[in-house]
Amino acid sequence: MLKEAELVRALKDQAVQCRVCEHYCTLHPGDWGKCGVRVNRDGKIYLAVYGSAVAAHVDPIEKKPLFHFLPGSRAFSIGTYGCNMRCAWCQNWQISQVRQVDTRRNTVGEALSPEDVVEAALQSHSESIAYTYNEPTVFFEYTYDTAKLAHARGLKNVYVSNGFMSPETLERIAPYLDAINVDLKGFTNELYEQYSGARLEPVKRNIATIARETNIWIEVTTLVIPGLNDSDEELRAAAMWLAQVNPEMPWHLSAFHPDYQMLNRPRTPNATLERAYAIGKAAGLRYIYLGNVLDPKHESTFCPACDTVLIQRYGYNTREHWTTPGVCPTCNTRVPGIWS
Repeated sequence: MLKEAELVRALKDQAVQCRVCEHYCTLHPGDWGKCGVRVNRDGKIYLAVYGSAVAAHVDPIEKKPLFHFLPGSRAFSIGTYGCNMRCAWCQNWQISQVRQVDTRRNTVGEALSPEDVVEAALQSHSESIAYTYNEPTVFFEYTYDTAKLAHARGLKNVYVSNGFMSPETLERIAPYLDAINVDLKGFTNELYEQYSGARLEPVKRNIATIARETNIWIEVTTLVIPGLNDSDEELRAAAMWLAQVNPEMPWHLSAFHPDYQMLNRPRTPNATLERAYAIGKAAGLRYIYLGNVLDPKHESTFCPACDTVLIQRYGYNTREHWTTPGVCPTCNTRVPGIWS
């Protein structure tokens, strides 16, 4: 179960700096990282959940959510324990917030080697492997080894991430990563520090780097939380920044429901999501989708030039309306994405 970490920096007296995420934890022997799954044993950092999946399912790619990446396809999806954030509203807290996994007991999950994951993906007729449910950065070595094998077998790789990885991690995984959905939790550093134990700027840097400097297809999701990140001012600032990075980058606006440590806020009203949608459109974003609600109109993809419906969605069901994927049949406008 233990795998020696690769992205590290040796310090004095057997202390080691972990370099997979922006926390850059310095760990002395016996110390665990903030993620709860990386530990210093005798001057070396190990990943405690390597080759072990606490969750493994076949999901529609739309669940990630990715709407411009192999629509209607299956993604063999795996997750482990741990996360480098501590979001008060986490909806997968039962696995993401587990800390200091005891590798000496049967508490780590189902044994699935990278080879096992690839074989299971092929057997399930999935077109991709998604590293999801918890933050894939914290089990980087597991994702990296699996992703290399997956590419060799013709499978694509997907991250569902909070975007708080280090530049070193992004550079290492980029050649094997085909798509990513990054969770932009809000647009103030105060929100990140108070509710997630992280910082906004590294997330912005990674979104911009992925969108501008890699071949990774990127979509962004924001969970719209009443009274926390749903003001016109904050939504407009986020939308304008995303449009500046790339106006064709899809933005998913998802409804909040009370969970984990945030049970005192109401569900997100549909009117709030529609207001956020309008703000995003006014900022120049061409593809905006509403999530965690059944809304066929705002889940579907339309041509930005002539408004022809290109992909109809209802929940996770899709129906495509083009002859050539990625090309509007009415006006020949090209829609960005990975369609095959």
